[in-house]
Amino acid sequence: MRRRVVLLGALALTLTVSACGGLSQSTPGRTAHQKLADGRTFTQAIASDPGSLDPQMTVLSVAIQTDRYLYDSLLNVDAVGKPVTGLADKWRATTTKATFSLRRGITCADGSPLTATDVAANINFVGDPANKSPFAGVTIAPGTKATGDNASRTVTLTSGAPDAFLLRNAGRLPMVCAAGLRDRSLLAKGGAGTGMFTVTEAVPNDHYTLTRRKDYTWGPGAWKTNQPGLPDKVVVRVVPNATTSANLLLSGGLNAAATVGPDKKRLSAQKLFHADYLAPMGELFFNEAPGRAGRDERVRRALVQALDLTQLGKVLTSGTGTPATGMVTAEPRACTGDTVKGNLPAHDLAAARTALDAAGWRVGPSGVRVKDGKRLALTMIYATQLGPTTAPTAELAQQTWKSIGVDVKLKGVDSSGLNQALFTTGAWDVSMAPFGFELPSQAVRFVSGKAPPQGTNFAHVENAGYDSQVRRAAGLVGDDSCRAWVAAETSLIKRVDVVPYVHSVVPFFGTGARFEVSAGSITPSSIRMYG
Repeated sequence: MRRRVVLLGALALTLTVSACGGLSQSTPGRTAHQKLADGRTFTQAIASDPGSLDPQMTVLSVAIQTDRYLYDSLLNVDAVGKPVTGLADKWRATTTKATFSLRRGITCADGSPLTATDVAANINFVGDPANKSPFAGVTIAPGTKATGDNASRTVTLTSGAPDAFLLRNAGRLPMVCAAGLRDRSLLAKGGAGTGMFTVTEAVPNDHYTLTRRKDYTWGPGAWKTNQPGLPDKVVVRVVPNATTSANLLLSGGLNAAATVGPDKKRLSAQKLFHADYLAPMGELFFNEAPGRAGRDERVRRALVQALDLTQLGKVLTSGTGTPATGMVTAEPRACTGDTVKGNLPAHDLAAARTALDAAGWRVGPSGVRVKDGKRLALTMIYATQLGPTTAPTAELAQQTWKSIGVDVKLKGVDSSGLNQALFTTGAWDVSMAPFGFELPSQAVRFVSGKAPPQGTNFAHVENAGYDSQVRRAAGLVGDDSCRAWVAAETSLIKRVDVVPYVHSVVPFFGTGARFEVSAGSITPSSIRMYG
């Protein structure tokens, strides 16, 4: 049976910033005729250690998945994109103002009540540029101000800039409790939560044990706390190797793991339950900082023209991918339209060589191109946690570029290493790490504005056409807004600022449990244990 469910978090598998929406298709598998079981422990694999669990200071997908167990948001979204209850049970919004009324009886992990002023303080923290939250400008516009009325349980915010998706963006910000607002070191360890579980044991790079809160009554929509099959505990295990995760699933050492690469076929053959979602898998960014070769559009265009993106996508997804249609994959999509088709340079090695010649990069005695005494030497980073197909995909690109006179050094990095390279050191020229977004507005801060360390425009993109369409789109709603957002993203792709080339259907396989998947992570309230 095919079904669509709400998504939180996206990434894409590597860096995630989306808030909700996403495609999920569930296959019953071995649980089809089993009975629900209480008192069980649900064990899930993640590909690398999440590091800090502060939900307002990370965009790493492994951290976002773990945080989903610990922190709730004001709203959830149903299968057709309609807001449903979360911490709030009433709401209204325009492009500049929003009001939320909190549900009664919400408490924090330490037993203290969650108040309207606490919620307002969450929004104000992210909206204050001095705090450097990666969600500022992504879900909450810088300069956004919120106030809370504890007597009426009402939170009112005024956006720092017009936002066509203000309700969904503000409504999906993970909320922390007052203790965490006072001492964010508690949040780094997963404390001061508003969610369904609390951290009871943390062993970095090995596992995190979470215990279900018996007082939790504010799940999505009409969720009830006395449902059979809810797990009493969750263990999030750090398992970097995809084949190891697959083996643990088959042996009963895991209840759930996202699987990419060749292990998908092996697990599918065992007819395990799985919930699937569509994710951006193949995506290239070029470092356009001053002094980098990628700053020249002619170089970016030639490098892309040299690649057979279709073949690259087949290697990356083991032949199971679909052509990319844009930067947003989470369903139901707020705006439709294919921004990729016809907007990237066609594969042509000869034309790529000619273009590099015209850009002043001439083949030197060693076979590597040189300009003004500088070799065309690039460092390409790829995300190891995306699975075993990423290295051969990177090697294929390396070999292709070598054939046109480009020296390419490959560097595999895990989640924290990727975060460090993109947002701190800037020591890269080409990135294979995909970004996933639930709304087109959430990409803005990553592809425009200030570069690190002042901002999050990690590739140093300067695209006037994109910026112009974004300004136009922000104050519009409905189809008018979407036309502008599609035009904005098209500007990025035509200028080769971002190169989406393949999407992947990523299954979360499960054994002894069923669940729903939302934008790259399991929805905690959906987990049911079987035995």
